[in-house]
Amino acid sequence: MQTANSMFDPPVRMRAAVYRGGSTVRLEEIPTPRIGPGELLVRVESCGICHTDLKKIEHDLLPPPRVYGHETAGVVVAAGKQVSGFAPGDRVVAFHHVPCRNCFYCERKLYAQCETYKRVGITAGFEPAGGGFAQYIRVMDWIVPQGVERIPNGVSFDVASFVEPINTCHKAAEMAAPQPGETVAILGQGPIGLMFTMLAHRSGARLVTTDMIGKRRELSLRFGAESAWDPRETDVTGEIKKITSGRGADLVIVAASAQAAVDQAMACSRPGSRILLFAQTSDKERVEVSGAAICKDERTLFGCYSASADLQAESARLVFSGELPVEDLISHRFALDEIEQGFHMALHPDGQSLKIVVQPQRWSQ
Repeated sequence: MQTANSMFDPPVRMRAAVYRGGSTVRLEEIPTPRIGPGELLVRVESCGICHTDLKKIEHDLLPPPRVYGHETAGVVVAAGKQVSGFAPGDRVVAFHHVPCRNCFYCERKLYAQCETYKRVGITAGFEPAGGGFAQYIRVMDWIVPQGVERIPNGVSFDVASFVEPINTCHKAAEMAAPQPGETVAILGQGPIGLMFTMLAHRSGARLVTTDMIGKRRELSLRFGAESAWDPRETDVTGEIKKITSGRGADLVIVAASAQAAVDQAMACSRPGSRILLFAQTSDKERVEVSGAAICKDERTLFGCYSASADLQAESARLVFSGELPVEDLISHRFALDEIEQGFHMALHPDGQSLKIVVQPQRWSQ
């Protein structure tokens, strides 16, 4: 691979983890993206591994080839003509989706349903798919004006890569609207579940959580949960009813994709409660619930997906200010050539693994 003379003189070819179908990602050398008017070329320093991308790879949800990765932070190395507000050397995070703000769905703030929003606006090559699992990304012209945030001095790229996932959880938390004094159960305390715990704690609600991994339960307590239980060892429904005068939780956030978590949400929630599904992002996933538990018991079952443009600046502030201690979620940092190990660890978490960050400029060999 031809190497660059400096950060602002990118190589002609770069390294990337390319999805090739058959649940396979291969490390390859591919052309470094070229940018056009209104676009940015960003050198990727950190990219978090998200389960949404892992599902796309594992279940072959989209045709290859693609370079995934969308929790991206890096440095602008080139700015196309007509770009204003950004220049080489700027440290940035970039969102891979932005809405048109003019359509039927945008008028109702349902940005994730906007056709413009559904177009991915960042690529490392091939069909745009985020591109963060590569050394450089091209940020397209409709993303640059409203989908890029500067990283303040003193904030690491690893921490900055949390701006996008925090936004998705912040959006869902706003929709779920936990209230002071409500009992909120958050089922699953992986990285997403723990972000929900951080955010819900700010509402003044009473939080209880579940997870099968002890370290995650310990973090949950540190981030504001009153109790954190292993659902294999504790009668979660019974414990929640004890603290709610026999009623059940007012709000349940399901931050795990297993059917058992949905069953638990139905069992531990009260009539008239709200249940948020957040982890069911694949068309291949199915959930089954009692119709009477929704209709007769007047529960509200709803979903939330992706980020909100309206919360982008506030989500960045929550991360950059340290108000949300997201760095405590990082358990592993991998070089680009170790990405398969990172994928495996994210899909099969153990007692130590939590949020995994890929650093594409590093090469272990």
